[in-house]
Amino acid sequence: MNLWGKLAVAASVAWISSNAFALTDLTTRPGEPASALAAVDASADARYVEHWIHEKGDDHGRPFVIVDKKAARIYVFGAGGALVGMSSTILGQSRGDIPVPGAGQKDPSRLLPYERKTPAGRFESQPGRNLHGEPVVWVDYDTGIAIHRVRPGISQMQRDNSLATEDPNNKRLSLGCVVVPEQFFWSVILPTLGHVHGMVYVLPEDGPVQAMFNDPKADTRLASRRVTVSAR
Repeated sequence: MNLWGKLAVAASVAWISSNAFALTDLTTRPGEPASALAAVDASADARYVEHWIHEKGDDHGRPFVIVDKKAARIYVFGAGGALVGMSSTILGQSRGDIPVPGAGQKDPSRLLPYERKTPAGRFESQPGRNLHGEPVVWVDYDTGIAIHRVRPGISQMQRDNSLATEDPNNKRLSLGCVVVPEQFFWSVILPTLGHVHGMVYVLPEDGPVQAMFNDPKADTRLASRRVTVSAR
């Protein structure tokens, strides 16, 4: 990857001091935490879900992540709701919010194109390791979905270059996992979610976000995590 490509990737990633978001949102009700997304480039859907999390107390004081599939962006929050960092992200090659039954039990190399989805929903995350012994943050064990770094290999340059572009359609490259820049993974994801349980909210792309998060039980996919899954 050339120098300009590396600079572009760096520009697509933000590490944010928790002190930088001691902001007052004029629309915030008394006693409600100020929106950490109010001062950054975030969609209305992402802001809606952040507000919903605070209103419901759904994070239970744990760190959490919002993955905006339409924008191909990830927002990472520490315990208490401070925004720790945000980044461009790579998602599954196929559009859609519902995983294909049985896809999570397949060898990743045998997944058909339409099975390579990043499912939407509300998930309880857990730190773990993939089959190579590398740290990942498991999102949904049943479908083999994790948050992980861009891994070395034949796809590394393509993925690094796609992360540096603005078009979300250029970031449909994974088998379903949420893939982030390597430095962002080590500097933001692992320190925040690599040692504790958290929450991950993956926003839908084929339906209104309000429908999913007004009835979270309908879209909760909580499963026991094991370390024998191959992340995709």
